[in-house]
Amino acid sequence: MQLIWDGPGLADATRVGHKFARQDVMRRAGLPVPEFCCLTGDAFAASTPPATPFPGPHARATELVTWANSNRDRVRRGAVPTHLAEPVLAAFDALAGPGGLVAVRACAVAAADGTGEDGVADPFAGLSDSYLYVRRDAVLARVVDCWASAYNPEAVIYRVRRGVDPTTVRVAVGVQRMVSGIRSFVAFTRDPRSGADRRVIAAAHGIGEGIVQEKADIDHFFVDGATGAIEIEAVCKATMVGPAPDRPGDGPVILPVPAECAQAPVLTAAEVHHICALAATAEELFGGPQDVEGAITDDGTIHLLQARPAVVAHRPTGAEVPWTNHNLTESFPGLTSTLTYSQARVFYQAGFTDFYRRMGVDDRSLRRNRHHLSRMIGYLDGQVYYRLDAWFALHGQIPGFDLMRPLWERSLGLTERTGVPRELAGRPWLRVLRAAPRLASLLVRQPHETRSFLRWWDALVADSASLDGSSADELIARYRHMWAEAERRWGITMVNSYFGLASLALTTVLLKRWVRDGEALLPRLVAGGRPNRTLASVRSAIALAELVNERPSLRDAALQRSEREVWDDITAGRHGAEVADAFARHLAAFGDRALHDLKLEVLTPRQQPWMILSTLRPFVTQRMTVAGAAADERRASTEARSTLREGCPNPLRRAVLGTLIASLRFFVKAREDTRFCRSQLYGISRDVLWRLADRLVDAGMLDEAGDVAHLRVEEVLGAFDGTLCDADLRGLALRRKAGLAASANRAALPAYFTTPAAVPVTIGLAARRDAGTGASVTDGVLRGLASSSGRVRGRARVVLDAATSPQSCADRILVARETDPGWLPLMMVAKGMVVERGSLVSHTAITGRLLGIPTVVAVVGASTAIPDGAPVEIDGGTGTVRLLSEAEFDAVAE
Repeated sequence: MQLIWDGPGLADATRVGHKFARQDVMRRAGLPVPEFCCLTGDAFAASTPPATPFPGPHARATELVTWANSNRDRVRRGAVPTHLAEPVLAAFDALAGPGGLVAVRACAVAAADGTGEDGVADPFAGLSDSYLYVRRDAVLARVVDCWASAYNPEAVIYRVRRGVDPTTVRVAVGVQRMVSGIRSFVAFTRDPRSGADRRVIAAAHGIGEGIVQEKADIDHFFVDGATGAIEIEAVCKATMVGPAPDRPGDGPVILPVPAECAQAPVLTAAEVHHICALAATAEELFGGPQDVEGAITDDGTIHLLQARPAVVAHRPTGAEVPWTNHNLTESFPGLTSTLTYSQARVFYQAGFTDFYRRMGVDDRSLRRNRHHLSRMIGYLDGQVYYRLDAWFALHGQIPGFDLMRPLWERSLGLTERTGVPRELAGRPWLRVLRAAPRLASLLVRQPHETRSFLRWWDALVADSASLDGSSADELIARYRHMWAEAERRWGITMVNSYFGLASLALTTVLLKRWVRDGEALLPRLVAGGRPNRTLASVRSAIALAELVNERPSLRDAALQRSEREVWDDITAGRHGAEVADAFARHLAAFGDRALHDLKLEVLTPRQQPWMILSTLRPFVTQRMTVAGAAADERRASTEARSTLREGCPNPLRRAVLGTLIASLRFFVKAREDTRFCRSQLYGISRDVLWRLADRLVDAGMLDEAGDVAHLRVEEVLGAFDGTLCDADLRGLALRRKAGLAASANRAALPAYFTTPAAVPVTIGLAARRDAGTGASVTDGVLRGLASSSGRVRGRARVVLDAATSPQSCADRILVARETDPGWLPLMMVAKGMVVERGSLVSHTAITGRLLGIPTVVAVVGASTAIPDGAPVEIDGGTGTVRLLSEAEFDAVAE
């Protein structure tokens, strides 16, 4: 049979090729595949002339191209035989109607053993021709063109390279109802760069050819395989591919994206999840990662047009370590000093050890996980990061964490797939029930424990109000005593965060369920009650501003003179004792609160008290008052409660919400109070360490006090304790200072990435995995999408025309604006590829992975930024393209 409409023959890859066989399998499984029929490989054999003598597998490329073109032209001069033409036209009418349109696509038929193009072992795409928006009067000619594509030069060269005799190839042709898609997508069921468990979708307005041929502007969607969390990398969309509005039958053309569609993501979250579900079904049907193409019509219906085995880059052996600074940048933004990191590491280890004990984790488990406690945060190229595998291992000891993990990840700001599996086996709810009595007891005791913590802390702060006159030994003793006590108590603050997160989750769920727009109401409902310490610091500053505004001379000085001069006048009593006392009280209570106050290299009002005046100036200018600010808070709280009464008339539900909101208000206050205590903990530590730094400068061990920022805490203390292994503190500080300066000149690491677990982290950073998100040029480095891993150096070959000789690209880095299958001869001889357009699922990216050469796509302006012949280094794993100097390039060559 040479034309198949239905039946088992349509799923036989040896008759219709893998492309159409897969479509039939998906259609029979209930997936939304448009109707189609197939002209089999037998029809090709019976309707086309046999190939002329083949010049042989060792022929030169020019000979192969000449042979291919000759045979393609011979096929094109033929026609569809009459006995097939009539059934094909009848099939057209049945599929699309006499005035409709179809797609006509070619696919090489599999060999008798099932091997062949688009199969598992050979998932190469783009070798055979396809034609879209085909009218009835053109369908027979397009069938002949598809037959002729058996001899496309790039297809012939590829098959010779694969050891396939090009004279034996047979081509099947599919005729399919044309879906008038207004949006299109290509979805991978696994990340094609690493094989990681996350879905990758490239989507564009218009039809799919815009994506795979790199002619449309593309949005990327990354979907966590376990949680379904979506990360979107959207661009401003200007171009798409679709039918010409006035002559759709003439085929696809480049079109402008409507202005109203330029900014919004191409897909909604619901559509992303629907596409992932369809792709997952295809993966299950075919037993491996899939590359699925589809279209969305104007009524929102999703259609699948084909699926093939995904070309997935080799995943390195061994686990990967996930890192993130989501949320952490609030405390340690940008580059952070060695001193701050070493102190933060102590804080996390000590505080969380106490927290886990309070949550019921036994000492044996803590000893077993001590190595994780010491590496909860890492120091990577001058930035502080959470090491997530350590956090998951440690938090996994808490009853119920597996159930709360998605909520915890969202609170952390984490949307990426971590690669750390959720352990939901072993009935996690049973663990929670067993721990319920302890958790309930902990919850009941928490208000008392929090008040006791604050009383202890306030007494310690009062005792540390002034360190003047303290010897080095006294400073160190005070510091060590403070941290020893903190190690026993600071877990209380984290228990508050734990219960606060649970309260927030439950309150949010009930508000959303019982009150219209209830979630938006929550912040105002939580406001009110006794002010927390952060709010108290703001009110104290406003009170000082009121005091300043009451005195015209002081107001003029505060707004016009230098802060240091004004402060000296205030402390000298030149503006009155009342003013001096008020500023002194504020400094004593809130002198450790400042911007970036957890970074020990940043000074606060405790060291430079005149900084207070810069905080006051906005309040002075706006003439803010404490009474006015408090009235605004009360008014907002009253309005929120009134809205709650209107939105939730049921008194029982309102009582439940009231109880939860009161609980949440307590935990919010407790969290802010203890966060303020944390600022003071770091503030006292800063004061001690900088005072010791002054002594090190006096001893000639540091050039200036600020250099203490480049030492570890134990190195500073060790200089006086006699525990230094390297007494050259000056040299250490200078080296680390230079290292931090070098980090400042490099691009910042992304918010989330992974490194190989089997190598030192500093080495692993070079092989980290993160999604490049748009190209930029900084210090000779261009950035794009990492598409095919590997690093290579070579001279650039900038190609703007595929007619360029392949020999000119040999052992060069191919640089182009965009590519298509016609570029295959050039790609096969290149050492690497850099392309301005493209996505993770574009032809360039797939070809790079297939050929195993480093590839970076979506590198904006690459063909103009990289001169032809320039030495470059590309890293297909990180998405970077670095322009080299001739000296750098020659040094490596030598």
